[in-house]
Amino acid sequence: MDPLAQFKQMQKQGWAHFAPLESTTMGPAAQLVRFAGVTSGQRVLDVACGTGVVAVSAARLGARVSGLDLTPELLVRARENSGIAGVDIDWREGDAEELPYRDGEFDVVLSQFGHMFAPRPDVTIAGMLRVLRPGGTLAFSTWPPELMIGRMFALVARYMPPPPPGVSPPVQWGDVQTIRERLGAKVKDITFDRPEASLPALSPQHHRWTTERTAGPVLKLIEMLGPSDPAKLEMFRREYDAIAEEYFVDNRVRHCYLMTRAVKP
Repeated sequence: MDPLAQFKQMQKQGWAHFAPLESTTMGPAAQLVRFAGVTSGQRVLDVACGTGVVAVSAARLGARVSGLDLTPELLVRARENSGIAGVDIDWREGDAEELPYRDGEFDVVLSQFGHMFAPRPDVTIAGMLRVLRPGGTLAFSTWPPELMIGRMFALVARYMPPPPPGVSPPVQWGDVQTIRERLGAKVKDITFDRPEASLPALSPQHHRWTTERTAGPVLKLIEMLGPSDPAKLEMFRREYDAIAEEYFVDNRVRHCYLMTRAVKP
């Protein structure tokens, strides 16, 4: 297996346990759908859809929705969620860098904390814009590098082996200037917003404990350090807890994220 394929396989396995965290993304999902201006009858694609919280939110408005994710375990949960909600969604297992859809097939292309983990931003954004019709809306949510979740992923990256050449850090998608450069003249009318969200926890350590069991990169780091270097693992945990402590208020880890919206000319 080549290094890039191996990297994607590790991501696929790591995110398989994310479902317990889905409740923390449901509010932001509704905000993203509203921010994108999704309306009944529109054709909507949710890229890296995870457990389908964005896709279900859009479908409940009457949109015709497709959702794609790399991890089959998350799609099992997504199908359950759409069944409970009583909405019909086209779920597919697939790679955000190889979207299996026709050119211009969608009116709206969305991604919530998902496409940012695809290793090559230029490939990912080219595909998302390819399947979007002219005049259609691209909208996504990402983690700014200087805030809680972005700092956490940067911390994880310091403890992990370096990724293959050409793989960009996910939190670069949370930087406004980087987004402008990546989208460039391929879009118009770029708009940004920074909503606040929160993650329930009984303590900073409780938040970290939950993340270690659900968030792909953190889970993989724990698997790597646990048997081989417990001292290094303990150091990572202390650093993580110190970051979380800065944002911990009233049994919640409060944080902001970035929403981006643009139109394909």
